[in-house]
Amino acid sequence: MVNYRRNFVSGGTYFFTVTLQSRSSSQLVESIDLLRSAFRKIREAKPFQIDAMVVLPEHLHSIWTLPPNPS
Repeated sequence: MVNYRRNFVSGGTYFFTVTLQSRSSSQLVESIDLLRSAFRKIREAKPFQIDAMVVLPEHLHSIWTLPPNPS
């Protein structure tokens, strides 16, 4: 397992990429409505701002800003 560094900054902005295990999959765009619903649901429970997002067939890039003093 990769040893990631965790940088927790109150109100910080973060860029990340999420990739599906199968690089030949197109599941993210095939299930875009489900993906949108999942993001809406988690933002209700844990508020954060989505500054930008690009969804491609097998991976996504996103920039999020956390609220001040996130728990």
